[in-house]
Amino acid sequence: MRSLRAVVPGLVVCFLISDLLRAQSGWKVSNTLHVGGEGGWDYVTADPENHRLFVTRTTHTLILDTDSGKTLGDVPGQKVSHGVAIVPRLGRGFITDGGGSRAVIVFDLKTYSVLGKLAAVPDADGIIYDPGTDHVLISAGDSNALLTFKPDIDPQNGKIDPPIPLEGAPEFLAADGQGKAFVNLEDKDVVAVVDLNSRKVIARWPVAPGGKPVGMSMDRDKHRLFVGCRNPQKLVVMNADNGTIEASLPIGVGVDATAFTNGQTFASCRDGSLTVASLNNGKLELDQTVKTPDGARTLAVDATNHRIYLPTAEFEPATTGRPKAKPGTFMIVVVEQR
Repeated sequence: MRSLRAVVPGLVVCFLISDLLRAQSGWKVSNTLHVGGEGGWDYVTADPENHRLFVTRTTHTLILDTDSGKTLGDVPGQKVSHGVAIVPRLGRGFITDGGGSRAVIVFDLKTYSVLGKLAAVPDADGIIYDPGTDHVLISAGDSNALLTFKPDIDPQNGKIDPPIPLEGAPEFLAADGQGKAFVNLEDKDVVAVVDLNSRKVIARWPVAPGGKPVGMSMDRDKHRLFVGCRNPQKLVVMNADNGTIEASLPIGVGVDATAFTNGQTFASCRDGSLTVASLNNGKLELDQTVKTPDGARTLAVDATNHRIYLPTAEFEPATTGRPKAKPGTFMIVVVEQR
C-alpha cells in the first residue's frame, strides 16, 4: 500500500501534465488582418525569417507584414496570379501568372520591383522552390505539364526548360529534395511521380479512397505525402517511396491546400473548416477542426511562430454558383497554436 500511495500521485501529475500539454497544443483563430483592396486570391506563401506573407491578388501580388498586416510591397502587372516561390539566397521571388500573359514574373525580394518576365505555357499555377535540386517547379493545369528552371535564370532573356508532359491536369505539387517531384493530377485521381533528372513520369499512384486531388504537402523526413482530395473529400496520407495509402480522414468541402509541420498536418477548406490531424501508430487521427470564415481554402504555415495564415473575404449571399466576395473585405485570418 505504501508503494501504491507513492505511485498514484505521480500518475495523477503525469495525467495533469498530459492534459495541460493537449490544451496548450490547440489551434484557434487569434487575429484577423484586414487588408482590403481589389482582386481575388489563390495561394499564399510565408517567409518566416523576414515575417512576410506573399499573397496573390489576381492582377497583382501583395507582400504583407505577418504581425501587423501592413502592406510592405505590391508587385503589379499580372493577369491571373496564382502562387509565389521565393529564393532568399538569390534575393528573388517568382509569381505564376496563368492568365493571357502566360508568364512567370521575376521580382526582387528587397525592392519588390519586377526584374523580368519568363514566357510560360498556359495556366501556370502551383509553384514551389526545391532547394535539393535548386529548381523552381510549376504545375500548368491546362497544359498538362510540369515546368522547371534554375532560379538564377536571366530574368530578361532566359527560357524555361521544355515542359515535362504529365498526361493529366496538375494541381499542386511537392518535391523530396532528392530528384523527385510529386504532382496531383486532379482529373486522373492519381499522383504523378516525376524523375527530375530523366524528366519523365516514372509512376502514377492512385489516391483512393480520395478523389480529385488538389492540395499537397510533404514530410520529407518520413517520406510521406499529404494529399487533400475534393471528391470524395479526404485527407490522404501516401507513402512517398511506393505510393501506398497509409491512412485517410474525412475533411470539409472545397479543400485547396494542405501543410505539414511539427508532426501535424492541416487541410484548409472553402466551407470554413481547417482540419488538424496527426499520425499515431499508423492511424490518422483528427486532433481538431478549427472554424474559420467561409472561403479560407488556402493556407501558409509559419512553423517558427506556430501560426497559420488563411486568405479570404466577406461574401454576398449566394444565389447560384460560388458567392461573390464583397469589395474591400479581403482579409488574412491568423490561426495560432495556444
